[in-house]
Amino acid sequence: MQKTDWFKKAIVYSLDVRSFKDGNRDGWGDINGLLSKFDYLSQLGVDCIWIAPFYHSHERDDGYDVIDYYHIDPSLGSMEDFELLVEEAKRKDIKIILDLVVNHTSIDHPWFKKAIEQPDSMYYDYYIWTKQKPENDRDDVMFDTVEASNWEYEPAVSAYFYHTFYRHQPDLNLTNPRVQAEILRIIDFWMEKGIDGFRIDAAPHILRDKGDARHEGDPYDLLDVWRNEVLRHNEDAILIGEADIEPEKYPEFLNGRLTALFNFYINNYIFLSLATQQATPLSNALHHLPLTEGEHYFTFLRNHDELDLSRLSDDERGQVLDRFAPEPTMRIYNRGIRRRLAPILSNNHRQMKLALSLLFSLPGTPVIRYGEEIGMGDDLNLPERRSVRTAMQWSDQPNAGFSDVVPQALKYPLIRVGPFAYEHVNVEAQEADPSSHLNTTKALVNLRKEKGDMFSGGEFMILDSPQETVLAYGYKQADQWLVIFHNFSESISKVKMKLPVKSDARIIPLAHAADATLSNGHISLSLAAYGFSWFIIKNNT
Repeated sequence: MQKTDWFKKAIVYSLDVRSFKDGNRDGWGDINGLLSKFDYLSQLGVDCIWIAPFYHSHERDDGYDVIDYYHIDPSLGSMEDFELLVEEAKRKDIKIILDLVVNHTSIDHPWFKKAIEQPDSMYYDYYIWTKQKPENDRDDVMFDTVEASNWEYEPAVSAYFYHTFYRHQPDLNLTNPRVQAEILRIIDFWMEKGIDGFRIDAAPHILRDKGDARHEGDPYDLLDVWRNEVLRHNEDAILIGEADIEPEKYPEFLNGRLTALFNFYINNYIFLSLATQQATPLSNALHHLPLTEGEHYFTFLRNHDELDLSRLSDDERGQVLDRFAPEPTMRIYNRGIRRRLAPILSNNHRQMKLALSLLFSLPGTPVIRYGEEIGMGDDLNLPERRSVRTAMQWSDQPNAGFSDVVPQALKYPLIRVGPFAYEHVNVEAQEADPSSHLNTTKALVNLRKEKGDMFSGGEFMILDSPQETVLAYGYKQADQWLVIFHNFSESISKVKMKLPVKSDARIIPLAHAADATLSNGHISLSLAAYGFSWFIIKNNT
């Protein structure tokens, strides 16, 4: 079978089985619940699901505190359930990628327990230790305001262990060949189950030197090893990196190493443009983004974490926070926003649809976060990032159709009050409304797939818009262009500009197309407040 770049035309859907659908009536979402909703995913146009960690854990970090990489958490299903899921996905032609969570484990993982019970065993060196806490002990604390240090004291061994994230998540020593071998076993185990790849959690942190743990040679060689191991099982499999870094560092992860990176950089500037109603920040960021043949990205609006604004300057970050998170309870870790997209945009449906158009038309593979397709909200009463991890809202029935248990037995948080409560925002109601956010999402997904060749194989170009509020770009393939305009302003924006087309080119309207005229290669159009338009422009031959 010939190798394909299927991911370049894919629509990816991000979910956590805990919060998606309860299939066995115990109050938790589970694998059987996910199975029951595969028709929904197919009808939405999803080609790939990225599933958050379902490995055995104590749920102190929604599954990222792994206790056992080889067993599914019993509350979420069994290995037999997962095998049925893989079979159904293949029947529906939907790929599955899992989270590879190997920067750290839980303190309850057997490796860590053996390390502190038997400090002279090999497991002690699976982690990173020091007898004396370093003077600079918080240089890489990721959860500012929650954790005060990267080092936590373990009295059983009279030493401190290193942790990038929570103190109950000790970092693995990736410089240890035994740990590297363990990770290859984890990759092999799940690839043999028939999955299509991994999303690597905390990719840059895996490759950092920590304490006295120093990589010999180039730490990025680890990515080569993992990629080769994945491809050994499936030549079409992918490895996607979670790497919130400056774009100058992107090439170190790409060009034959990882398949793609999640594009945190562009994500930050999407929100800066939305906050300032100016297209210039996003346009400048796109000019700065490496876009060679070997560099591919996964584009997203919101994910399961905070909206981390670390790529912005202090002034830029302040503008976004002031506009989209004016209250302290909306902010997190001194760097980001713990809200979903719809509340961030004050449930402004025009602006929400503008954001969707950006998601499905910017360079890269679009990733939909579960519930984003219906404009789900958040619950700021929940701690930290759990505010954006509430149960999927399927209907206005009790428990939002998420679970059949009595409400008191529900084990996953559900939005019950306010404008985003499940009675107001749910799949069932929106399926019946042609103008709903869900049906707008479906229309844009279909258009993205219809023009997939242009997005995946066309030459991307940012067009010189005369209006600071309007972002214009296009994809050129053969004798035609796909040209897209976005108006970030709450007012009408009129645009007249030269396009790189022949003087006798003709224009074909596509999505939300405003009235436009094309004459001698010049296009004139008027975009409504937060309006967007997609056009095909063909050169007459």
